[in-house]
Amino acid sequence: MEKLRIVFMGTPEFAVGILDAILKNNYEVVGVITAADKPAGRGQKINCSAVKEYALAHELKILQPTNLKDETFLEELRSLNANCQVVVAFRMLPEVVWKMPKFGTFNLHASLLPNYRGAAPINWAIINGEEKTGVTTFFIDDKIDTGAMILSAETAIAPTENAGELHDRLMELGCKTVVDTLAAIESKGVQSTLQTETSGIKDAPKLNKDNCKIDWTQPIQKVYNQIRGLSPYPTAWTSIWDNNQEWMIKIYEAQLINEAHTMVPGSIHTTKKEMTVAGIDGSLKITQLQFPGKKKMATAELLNGMQFSPNAKVV
Repeated sequence: MEKLRIVFMGTPEFAVGILDAILKNNYEVVGVITAADKPAGRGQKINCSAVKEYALAHELKILQPTNLKDETFLEELRSLNANCQVVVAFRMLPEVVWKMPKFGTFNLHASLLPNYRGAAPINWAIINGEEKTGVTTFFIDDKIDTGAMILSAETAIAPTENAGELHDRLMELGCKTVVDTLAAIESKGVQSTLQTETSGIKDAPKLNKDNCKIDWTQPIQKVYNQIRGLSPYPTAWTSIWDNNQEWMIKIYEAQLINEAHTMVPGSIHTTKKEMTVAGIDGSLKITQLQFPGKKKMATAELLNGMQFSPNAKVV
């Protein structure tokens, strides 16, 4: 049995958990490829990726190419003499990179492929009201998330679970799935299955300001799913109008009230501690939100120092 020499590619916190599991299962990681450092925040302080921070702490060799086809980078990658590459939440690889190792390059994706290919699978599974999701390992090919599947693992989505909570559970599930995939490759027992293309495949496009805006003409269950599917990041948002003022607010947390009512859809109703927004077929009790220039806070805390008129509404 030939020992694996692994190059790991990833950037965010989700990838860190997988890299940690690989090391803890005594696999040799000969190099880590992650995003280049970049300035962030008001002070434009140089930030490095979560994967780089982990790699530095564990004294792993780090490569941060800006161009994955650059010959200097490719030579350095070849010199690592890896026979397997593992990719988690990175970017699309050129063929010269993913074809390089003897045992191939595989990716861990946070969905049950072929559904939810794309940049935000965890968010869209919740936004679309799915009751289950999972993780899949697959061999990379020349398209995005379309390669032959190796292993998958499934989990239920709780009806009140948000994207942050599901992210953490899928990271744990992904750790086991990646380690099992490595074991299959190492023992030469790996088997893969081609993805089947059907018309009903759901995708997971990038999140942006437009698709994070709440549409209050949708059924209240859909609005609720959008809020929890975008919490804690990048967060669903809406505008509040009151007394000729407009605020663009983020909603982090809400409770679903799935009951008919006689309130005007979009109207805001408050007590000293609670805020309820009427939908077309139910309502939402907003429990955590953020106003412009303020920190994220519980609604009761906001209402302690702010009052709304009877005409306040969301749009």
